[in-house]
Amino acid sequence: MGWKSKGGFEANSKSTVTKRWALLLCIGCFCAGMLFSHRMWNVPEAKDKTTARATGVKDERLKLISEDCDPIGKDVKRELKDILGEVSRTHNAVQTLDKTISNLEMELAATRAVQESIINGSPISGDLKIPEASGKRRYLMVVGINTAFSSRKRRDSVRATWMPQGEERKKLEDEKGIIMRFVIGHSATSGGILDKAIDAEDRKHGDFLRLEHVEGYLELSAKTKTYFATAAVLWDADFYVKVDDDVHVNIATLGATLARHRTKPRVYIGCMKSGPVLAQKGVRYHEPEYWKFGVEGNKYFRHATGQLYAISKDLASYISINQHVLHKYANEDVSLGSWFIGLDVEHIDDRSLCCGTADCEWKAQAGNVCVASFDWPCSGICKSVERMRDVHKRCGEGKNAL
Repeated sequence: MGWKSKGGFEANSKSTVTKRWALLLCIGCFCAGMLFSHRMWNVPEAKDKTTARATGVKDERLKLISEDCDPIGKDVKRELKDILGEVSRTHNAVQTLDKTISNLEMELAATRAVQESIINGSPISGDLKIPEASGKRRYLMVVGINTAFSSRKRRDSVRATWMPQGEERKKLEDEKGIIMRFVIGHSATSGGILDKAIDAEDRKHGDFLRLEHVEGYLELSAKTKTYFATAAVLWDADFYVKVDDDVHVNIATLGATLARHRTKPRVYIGCMKSGPVLAQKGVRYHEPEYWKFGVEGNKYFRHATGQLYAISKDLASYISINQHVLHKYANEDVSLGSWFIGLDVEHIDDRSLCCGTADCEWKAQAGNVCVASFDWPCSGICKSVERMRDVHKRCGEGKNAL
């Protein structure tokens, strides 16, 4: 029995020690866990503080940059204004240079025309001389009245109505800067009876511009080109006008109309149209090169009707300089329009340049005087020799208009 009691005591002692160690071990594990957990919780806080600190630095930098941009923006605006001023001054200088170049090209074209006449052995017209660069008169417009050898009566009807004669025409040139001439070339047999008749008429009236051109109905495109090229060499004008000798014109109204466009560099003024391209042979205004305008039934590009149109100085200079490479179509008004395709040209459609003779009277009474009047069915005034005086009486601008 004693042995049992001793054994039981030893078992109880070991059990008590084991429980104590287990308790201490639990407390130690708990403390270690608390310590480890505390460190883990503190790490994100440190990261948040670092991120916040970095964000604050970035904000400060952005603030500094934004503050520095304000004076830079002001400087940029100031520099932009200076640049725009320089561009404006440069643009004006370029315009002045462009005018100077245009004048030099005109003189070059004049020299070429004289040299070619000498080389080809052609007689040089008394008017066809190299113009003096200094002191050259500037005119408002040159009006070329297209005429033919057989049109003596038409010319006389024009002289008796809207074209001033003698001293009045000379005064018009000197005071108003308006040149007016009948435009004609030579016959196929130079110096023949037709040429002698024009020479005699010119000695009487002194109102012809003779071209180095052989007259012919199928050569109207070539004549138009030669007229503008020659007129641009002879006279320095703002505008060059072509009109047929069976059309009534109010010269003062024409001058006032053109003067409104004087500041524009390249203008083409007339009654703009776009008629059909006639492919059928034998009809009037047949176009042999109709295939160039697309399929059959197509229309022409916009161009001024041939009774009267005007072009500015730069366009006349362009024709004068490039006359040898400008293509000629069958119809002269189409040819002129084609020469300006691809150029920076302003087309001005002015219907006062193509009034009907039945309408010009009431328009004049209403204060809207027409520049030019004719009959569309006749492409001019029908029976112009007999009717020109009547049209002038009804539709004229009055003697004091000039």
